[in-house]
Amino acid sequence: MTETSPQLKVHSIESFGTHDGPGIRLVVFLQGCNLKCLYCQNADTIKHEGGQLIELDEIVRRAVNMKTYFGQKGGVTVSGGEPLLQSKTLVPLFQKLKAEGIHTNIDTNATVANVYAKELISELSDLVMFDIKHTTEAGFENLTGRNGLQTAIELISLREKSRKPYWLRYVLIPGYTNKPEYLQWLIDQFSGNEYLERVEILPYHKLGQYKWEALGEKYQLEDVRENTPEEVEQARTMLDGHFKEVISK
Repeated sequence: MTETSPQLKVHSIESFGTHDGPGIRLVVFLQGCNLKCLYCQNADTIKHEGGQLIELDEIVRRAVNMKTYFGQKGGVTVSGGEPLLQSKTLVPLFQKLKAEGIHTNIDTNATVANVYAKELISELSDLVMFDIKHTTEAGFENLTGRNGLQTAIELISLREKSRKPYWLRYVLIPGYTNKPEYLQWLIDQFSGNEYLERVEILPYHKLGQYKWEALGEKYQLEDVRENTPEEVEQARTMLDGHFKEVISK
């Protein structure tokens, strides 16, 4: 290893992931996030400290070794944390993966808009999954600790203008994001977008609560109930017909 070798700060790597994009995927979870979502299921990825430095060539090597499992749909997904915080290093990684014929995907909160992030969004990523935290600035800040909705809208618009496919993901949180007017905003804002392939409704759950407690922090949504199946289906039905594909996980 040389001192100048490009490296990413990685929290963990999952082989054979099936929930982070199409097909079977190598999922690279990066360390560090610029938001602190109240419902975050990976609270241990928020802090910028920690993680391990892994060379880009090592990630590419692992991906190449998995190519036979990727098939036509699979590939590499970079998630987090927030991957665009390390966008300057992701640019050469995605260039290397592209040279190997490997499909690339970014799972992002879309609140980092530097020149490298924009290059990844508009040019280098074969797919982008945008996590829509809330549909109002006030709601966004309440859930995440900072403003960011307008930046997300701008990056989604950038992706649409690039004529490349992308997905939207929306977590349905009772009392926070599940009001009909919030879902209607998604329809009004994005239903005319030609390259938006899929909208995913993700039910709220508390599977990550133990991570907050392990970090010595109180889980702020402890008293928020999980969705009923009927609520999730109602949300899916409301969006269905306005987008090419609407699914609930």
